[in-house]
Amino acid sequence: MNDVRIVYRKYGGALHWNHPGHLLGEDEHGVWVKVPDGTLARKGDDPPVCWKTPVTMLFPRNAWWTASFHVPPQRSELYVDVTTVPEWRDDEVTMLDLDLDVIKMRDGRIILDDEDEFAEHQLLLNYPTDLITQAEKSARWLLNAVSKGQGPFGGAHLVWQTKTS
Repeated sequence: MNDVRIVYRKYGGALHWNHPGHLLGEDEHGVWVKVPDGTLARKGDDPPVCWKTPVTMLFPRNAWWTASFHVPPQRSELYVDVTTVPEWRDDEVTMLDLDLDVIKMRDGRIILDDEDEFAEHQLLLNYPTDLITQAEKSARWLLNAVSKGQGPFGGAHLVWQTKTS
């Protein structure tokens, strides 16, 4: 099993969520990674948090987002972060978290989250106009694709959730 390091940063380079995972493989949607239950994750330099359920993550090759597919009892079924395009260097994937999140809850509700944080960070972190435009475009696309179950959001994760390596 290939171990990988998942590193989210904020615009400007500050460390955000970071944790290990295990490379599962690739398909037409991108690179799939398993984050097993019991994984210790950190938000920046905060104390580690233990994830109680496994997560299957997808890192697309040329899209401005990353996806986390959750199992019960997690309240969300799907959590998609709007990010810069994930970049792989050796055994590490890195991207900038751009605040906006598209979340599919277990009851079917689809939420665009953290619009207030996105607006605040545009000023506080001085997001460039093209970054703002791309993040908003990605969020709109994700809301539509998740709502309609298109692309990787139509169940592609199910085959990967059962794999262990």
